[in-house]
Amino acid sequence: MKAKYLFLAISFSLVSSCNYLDFDETSGLRTKEDIYRYFDNTKSMLTHIYSYMPQDFGSLDGAMRDCASDDAEYAYIGAAVQDFNNGNWSSLNTHDNAWGLYNAIRAANGFLVEIENVDFSDYQYNGSYKQWMDQLKYFPYEARVLRAFYFFELARRYGDIAMPLTVLGMDEANTVTKTKFDDVIEFITNECDACAPELPETYHNVLGSETGRVTKGFAMALKSKALLYASSKLHNPSMDKKKWERSAKAALDLINTELYQLDKDAVVNNNVSKELVLCRMNGDDFSFELNNFPIRFTEGRRGFLTSSTFPSENLASAFETINGYSVTLTSTGYESADPQFDPLHPYKNRDPRMARTLIADGDEFKGETIELFTGGKDDLERSAGGSVTGYFLKKYIQEEANFVRDNEVMKKHHWVIYRYAETLLTYAESMVEAFDDPGYTDGTYKYSALWAINQVRSNAGMPAIQPCGKEEFLIKLRNEWRVEFAFEDHRFWDIRRWKMGPETQKELYGVSITKNESGTKSYKKVIYESRFWNDRMYLYPISKSELYKNTNLLPQNPGW
Repeated sequence: MKAKYLFLAISFSLVSSCNYLDFDETSGLRTKEDIYRYFDNTKSMLTHIYSYMPQDFGSLDGAMRDCASDDAEYAYIGAAVQDFNNGNWSSLNTHDNAWGLYNAIRAANGFLVEIENVDFSDYQYNGSYKQWMDQLKYFPYEARVLRAFYFFELARRYGDIAMPLTVLGMDEANTVTKTKFDDVIEFITNECDACAPELPETYHNVLGSETGRVTKGFAMALKSKALLYASSKLHNPSMDKKKWERSAKAALDLINTELYQLDKDAVVNNNVSKELVLCRMNGDDFSFELNNFPIRFTEGRRGFLTSSTFPSENLASAFETINGYSVTLTSTGYESADPQFDPLHPYKNRDPRMARTLIADGDEFKGETIELFTGGKDDLERSAGGSVTGYFLKKYIQEEANFVRDNEVMKKHHWVIYRYAETLLTYAESMVEAFDDPGYTDGTYKYSALWAINQVRSNAGMPAIQPCGKEEFLIKLRNEWRVEFAFEDHRFWDIRRWKMGPETQKELYGVSITKNESGTKSYKKVIYESRFWNDRMYLYPISKSELYKNTNLLPQNPGW
């Protein structure tokens, strides 16, 4: 039986939005009574709550969020994402304004009230009644976990946030006070603990194999992620080891369920992978490919030439050799201590994740060889769709896409919300921060931090990290986070929770490649852009417009 997808769309006739905290889910052509009288309408209201989950690949007004980190650059110089890099971001000029998630929270709050009184007993002789009831029992728990997830998304942006648990009227919305970050995290963890036992491990044998819904595993994963952030330096400046131990235990609990396993194949766009905990599923489309294919493969269909994401040399150099040695690009070429490394062919015999993440000079793409050297087929000016860093994006790209008119090929795209590798790296980080020893185990924590990171590396085809001290391990671990989760919306947040902005948000580098008369190539590290950083950027500013409406949201986040 083919799995059914939970596509996240809903009719405007069911829901229309107003001001964020004053969102009225009953506006439109149908009444609240109509919505909760019929099962399909009730399910649509739950689906609406899902609709606020992260989607597509444009997290920041069209640009991937990694373009606001040292991993990438967005081609369009006037894009909003550039304000994160040039210092023009402010409380008057906000971007990625997640305040709109209060729409989702209000919808969840209203849904949780109404679902308590839903009665479909009049339809008990309907042939679908049993299936309705099988689904209905999960609805409140799905809504609660989704609400907790949205609170997390707000908290990791703003720190202390308003946390309404009831449907607010206009006056109430404009007087609500903030809840401390640690208390928000505590609420999230308690909700996850309460809901996880009530949710199924999978929907493959439930609800007609419908996928893309909140499960027991995702509730546990959300708890683990929330505790990781609460333990990290940004929110735990004293690095309290008890917090780290609690984070380690949450990750261990998910590991011990044995619900998930690492997948040697690419998880992106593979919604049946045993590694995938939750993703948002989108329909057939090729706009992402159209915007990110090397321009000569787009059949002249790209309407906006400067719409691509270009991986940086900063990221490219983070991928080790296949033997586990680091690689460095200087002004005179590539260097590595690996005796098998060939500086004339620097992209060969590298971490296999490199080829899944970016397209480099000499790579094969759609049956052609990519030429990013000066004068090569893919060496174009930025305004003509050329790469500004010497790399093209590969991750999430579906190479089978075709833009030839009357022979177009579109594919489904799935935005990864959480996958099991994150649990393992969370466990590794939490264990070494809690116990100061990468090899530490005891009766409770039977796996070491070293074991956890090496699970991820082994799955990627990389050699194990050998026993080492805490500081060396943390350097390797942070690099593992980077290369494993490139372009999966991690790097931007990791830099902040680690409080490493000044170390990472300085220069963005690219590679300049020259093809010599002999046919060999020379590689040179070039600075593409100097970027702005201020420590106030660890948290988002609360919009001035929201502060004008509600002074109880003061104080503003530090520095803004």
